[in-house]
Amino acid sequence: MVGKNGLSEQVIEKAAEALAAHELIKVRFVEFKEEKKVLTPKLAEATESHVAGILGHVAILYKPSEDASKRRIVLPTRPAKA
Repeated sequence: MVGKNGLSEQVIEKAAEALAAHELIKVRFVEFKEEKKVLTPKLAEATESHVAGILGHVAILYKPSEDASKRRIVLPTRPAKA
């Protein structure tokens, strides 16, 4: 959760740990709700993840596991354009 301390080192560390364990996480904005569209890409950059979306006051981040055998999320492949 992003609370009164904003995007602190602790929030970044916890998000990175959660991404390493789960690949896909939700980050709730309890405070700084108006800044979520600016803070979410910064959090994604700091955790080397991708923004999967923002729904309401929740940001969804995705980072595939470095070990391919541990990946639980398989992204669909797109057909080649002709």
